[in-house]
Amino acid sequence: MESLRAVVGAAHSHGRFANVFPWMVSPFVIAAPMRVFTGPELAFAVSASGGLGFIGPGVKPEDTATDLATVQELLRNTSLTAFPTAFSVGGERLPVGVGFQLWNGNLKAATKAVKDYHPCAAWLFAPRNGQGELDEWAATLREASPGIHIWHQVGTVQESVEAAKSPHPPDVLVVQGAEAGGHGRATDGLGLMALFPEVADSVRDANMALVAAGGIADGRGIAAALALGAHGVAMGTRFLASSEARISKGYQNEVVRVKDGAHSTTRTQLYNHLRGTMGWPEQWSPRGIINKSWTEHQAGVPFDELKKRHDEAMKTGDDAWGVDGRVATYASAAVGLVHCIEDASKLTVRLRDEAKSIIHELCRD
Repeated sequence: MESLRAVVGAAHSHGRFANVFPWMVSPFVIAAPMRVFTGPELAFAVSASGGLGFIGPGVKPEDTATDLATVQELLRNTSLTAFPTAFSVGGERLPVGVGFQLWNGNLKAATKAVKDYHPCAAWLFAPRNGQGELDEWAATLREASPGIHIWHQVGTVQESVEAAKSPHPPDVLVVQGAEAGGHGRATDGLGLMALFPEVADSVRDANMALVAAGGIADGRGIAAALALGAHGVAMGTRFLASSEARISKGYQNEVVRVKDGAHSTTRTQLYNHLRGTMGWPEQWSPRGIINKSWTEHQAGVPFDELKKRHDEAMKTGDDAWGVDGRVATYASAAVGLVHCIEDASKLTVRLRDEAKSIIHELCRD
């Protein structure tokens, strides 16, 4: 029992995040930067509740700056005292992070946004040209905003080793298991339970915090990740079902409706291609909820016909999603654990309290 208490307690009370993001409350809950869906309202609500919210990439490169300006406005219009002076109105940094998708990202626009608004962290993902591209972004953003926390998302042990040996190593590695929704490793991904401990062992001597991601949707998942040695957990799909998410109601309802992620989700580039997104590097493929587009694809319907039906469905509003819908609903294999839509602030606190309760129960004599 003492060994269990030591393992869980050490991860649960680790000071890495508390020292850099002093408003955060342990265990550390992070809202992942999902493209478009995690906007300034969601990111700010999570941070104001003792977590750390990330703004996802927008449709256009300049959207990041626009979203960060909205966070500034939210800070001005709130009476919250959750944030220390350095992260409040007129402070040195904003209490939210930003995410950048590198393969089609715009480094010039990203640099300007970071330099003008100073978010506290930048989460980098999906380079087309490997670690060298990550290094270029990390060095450039650090020069633009000295002190910014750089996060790299990885899905393999090799990626983590390359990050650790890099001349511009990240401050945080986000270790994403194959259970994750959205884009993850296409063919060489492992489940988080196997992947995370090996990554932790492989980068033990590097000065990087480790965040667990992929298939974490409740306090049980948070507690399990902490037991693996995570310093915090990042959650995407669970925050899709939050009131502040920038998401169609049909999409959100589908996330709440679906059960049994092993049978109701799949990894495929089909939905990317139907949406006209053709450039993703082949090592990443998204996990999404199965719908008519997928079942008809499996039945041999030609892509051109699928595309025609998809585009017609897009005109139907919320009916475009669902079991009879045709458009992408990216979600993790843990989607069956998402049961309701909640305010992000209440959700953050509840998840944290659930994890604490589980940890305390495990450590009882």
